[in-house]
Amino acid sequence: MSSDVFSRVPVIDVDTHLTEPPDTWTARVPASLHDQVPHIERIDDTDVWMAGGERLGSPGYYSMAGWDGVMPLSIPKTFDDIHPSMYDAQARLEFLDVEGIQAQVLYPNVGGFGNGYFLRLGDRELVANCVRTFNDFLTDWCSADPQRLIAITALPFWDVDLAVAELQRCVAQGHRAINFCNQPQDYDQPPLASPHWDPIWAAASEAGIPVNFHVGGGSMGTQFEDSAGMGWMTNFAKVSSLIFLDNMRSIADLIFGGVCHRFPDLQLVSVESGVGWIPGALEAFDWQWRNGGVRDEHPEYDLLPSEYFRRQIHGCFWYETEAARNAISHYPDNILFETDYPHPTCQYPGPRTPAQRPREYADATLGGLDGEVIDKILHHNAARLYGFDRLDGTGAGGAS
Repeated sequence: MSSDVFSRVPVIDVDTHLTEPPDTWTARVPASLHDQVPHIERIDDTDVWMAGGERLGSPGYYSMAGWDGVMPLSIPKTFDDIHPSMYDAQARLEFLDVEGIQAQVLYPNVGGFGNGYFLRLGDRELVANCVRTFNDFLTDWCSADPQRLIAITALPFWDVDLAVAELQRCVAQGHRAINFCNQPQDYDQPPLASPHWDPIWAAASEAGIPVNFHVGGGSMGTQFEDSAGMGWMTNFAKVSSLIFLDNMRSIADLIFGGVCHRFPDLQLVSVESGVGWIPGALEAFDWQWRNGGVRDEHPEYDLLPSEYFRRQIHGCFWYETEAARNAISHYPDNILFETDYPHPTCQYPGPRTPAQRPREYADATLGGLDGEVIDKILHHNAARLYGFDRLDGTGAGGAS
């Protein structure tokens, strides 16, 4: 049966991931580089990403949708165990039709959610080659239907000139946004508040594309070390809850550091970090702004933090209920819908996971809201950000 909420508009899912297929890099670089770039090796009956002799992780850890198990105890071991919709574009489109979703914005896995994992490969030219190769792969993958599969450029943030060039190159190929590291200081780079990054913000603003900050985009450091002995999965759940605070810090840097003031047309997105905390954080920002003498120090700042947010910043949700509705009531033009497919906590149930299917969750969470607000959350806000020209009612928005 069709969802009443999903049938209203073509739904845009603003945060999903693709499981990079085994030949993502090896199909696009000379054979002499195959051992140095990310490639799949079978180790102890499990597919593992390797590069230069270093493990980069297993695709099974982030391909958990519908899997009968909980990581790390049970993951898909090989690509034979991973549903094709996670790594094959045509299969993803078929999956969208079944789920009633018009379009998905796509983020990476292997290079990290802020692209910093590539730096582990060492040689900067090799690293730059890996980033460019991924972006070329993404262009090809999304060409199956670029109106429904939305490419987000992986940006080599550690080199500003290279980053600007890659942004411009990929936008020319049809990419709709850039994915930027939310904690660049983790990689010995200046924090987001620094004017060091202004050439990138200027280039994105000029191109008319948003800058996306995915949760976990910095270095996770020692957070997953269970020094308290609480158990790996319990500690993982704790860390996964607390990394939202990294994006809270990112938004504070962008506002208090004057990025929003200097680039008033620049649009910014806090991805996979929830939205329930947004009203409280902005209330705190406004209070401290007024009482901390910010305008004495920066008389050029003409808005409050909540006003900068309302003008330029967006948040995404995929499991909150009351918290999401509260955030939507305060900032209906700034909240976006996501599913996080196919990650472990995505809105797609497995035999042992409590998640609902996206349309069921959307009905339960959004069903009682005003219709105009529902339209904004499921379509219009994302359509404005990611360059959809108009709402024409076509596609899978009302699929059964």
